[in-house]
Amino acid sequence: MARQKRTSKMLEKAVRRAAGINSIDPNLDLGNGLTLTAFLILIETMRTRENTYNSALSSLDKFYCEMLETERELADMAEHMLLGVATRYGKSSIEYGMAGGVPKNQRRKGLRGESPTSSSQQVSFVASVNSNGNGKKPTATS
Repeated sequence: MARQKRTSKMLEKAVRRAAGINSIDPNLDLGNGLTLTAFLILIETMRTRENTYNSALSSLDKFYCEMLETERELADMAEHMLLGVATRYGKSSIEYGMAGGVPKNQRRKGLRGESPTSSSQQVSFVASVNSNGNGKKPTATS
């Protein structure tokens, strides 16, 4: 998803204000550096910085997409490399384990999340539940 580009409401307001001041007097000088020329220069500086910022966001989006694509290629090649080691040395080999795979003869046979000792210590519990699902005897109604 592309990043949200920035638009400045203050910049839009300043442009409208500059147009109004220009209609009063193009050479207006209010003292203390408050001139229409200085105001227009600051408006252009803001416009340039906003454009630079938005361009940088577009570049960042491009770099992010390129990085994700490279990451997908890397994951695919890593998988192929492991499969290549498995093909050459076998899935039960030490080399397969060194490449990051789990050798076939070292894989656990039990359920996930279960330690090998807990499967021998399991106790099964069966609850008696009738067809109405509440475990109570049905009441006879006539």
